[in-house]
Amino acid sequence: MKKKYVTVLLILLVAGVWQAGCRKDTISPDSPGPIAFNVPAGWPQPAYSFAANPLTRAGFELGRKLFYDVRLSRDNTISCGSCHQQSNAFAHADHALSHGVNDLLGTRNTPGLSNMAWHTTYFWDGGVNNLESQPINPIQNHVEMDMTMPEVIARVGADAGYRSRFRMAFGDEGVNSQRIFKAMAQFMGAMVSADSKYDRHVNGTAGGDFTASELNGLSVFRQKCAGCHKEPLFSDFSFRNNGLAPTAVNDTGRIHITGDAADRYKFKVPSLRDVALTAPYMHDGRFTSLSAVLEHYTGGIHTSPTLDGVLTGGLSMTEVEKHDVLNFLNTLTDTTFTKDKRFSEPR
Repeated sequence: MKKKYVTVLLILLVAGVWQAGCRKDTISPDSPGPIAFNVPAGWPQPAYSFAANPLTRAGFELGRKLFYDVRLSRDNTISCGSCHQQSNAFAHADHALSHGVNDLLGTRNTPGLSNMAWHTTYFWDGGVNNLESQPINPIQNHVEMDMTMPEVIARVGADAGYRSRFRMAFGDEGVNSQRIFKAMAQFMGAMVSADSKYDRHVNGTAGGDFTASELNGLSVFRQKCAGCHKEPLFSDFSFRNNGLAPTAVNDTGRIHITGDAADRYKFKVPSLRDVALTAPYMHDGRFTSLSAVLEHYTGGIHTSPTLDGVLTGGLSMTEVEKHDVLNFLNTLTDTTFTKDKRFSEPR
């Protein structure tokens, strides 16, 4: 009887490993099974569907290994995780622009990664519209990872450990770009940030009590910011010209993709979830603090023909309102997400 009790206890402990986020960093060939993808309460259904790419432990762990593998870069120095750092909500701390192979600089800031399954497009200009297609851009970009997919497939396929992981995830050891991207989509798609103080406040759960300043900040935010940064994802994923003066780079944004003059200087509205951790800000990382961002919107708007209409003349905020909005934005930090071992680099 005692032996039976111990066995049941062990089974329960193993079953709870995924939910607790304390699992081993190697996957077991005996447990590559499905993972439930739960939509947070009050959220819309995600744009990306796992129906054609079922979320499994084996697929997720394969995607995680690929995400952190520097061998996907030309000189074996850069992984996706090099620029998308978990402690900074998968943004690049203190770097205005992305850094790649040979320490080359890109022209845009590295955005944070969370709730990717809800995004309808990816990158600042929306040049990709499917999560499974997203990784090919940084992999092939000559100032980021500077690889070709045939080279990536050859490197990954030469590794017996990888071949075993592909077998567990997809049924055989075949390595191809479609499987690489599906595995990475499983890992990135499972990155859900939905347990901040704000979420607990909205859901009426423990740890969600707002201060008077945070409550006022939420009220001001809803009046003056939520038109673009729509709850609960804190973006409407549209493209807007938010009044940034052009720099010497003269990045004209969305027009690169659409060719439509109406899209000149328009960039994707970023999510503000975990925004306190993702400095610097804007597509070119020009602002080092959220205070500077608010100063831009209240007194630094650059007028141009495609400026978003809601920003004509700038936003009106008192100093108290700015202070309170900043306090509110800090409630969007989800430390459960940024410390979740499931999303950390394999050891």
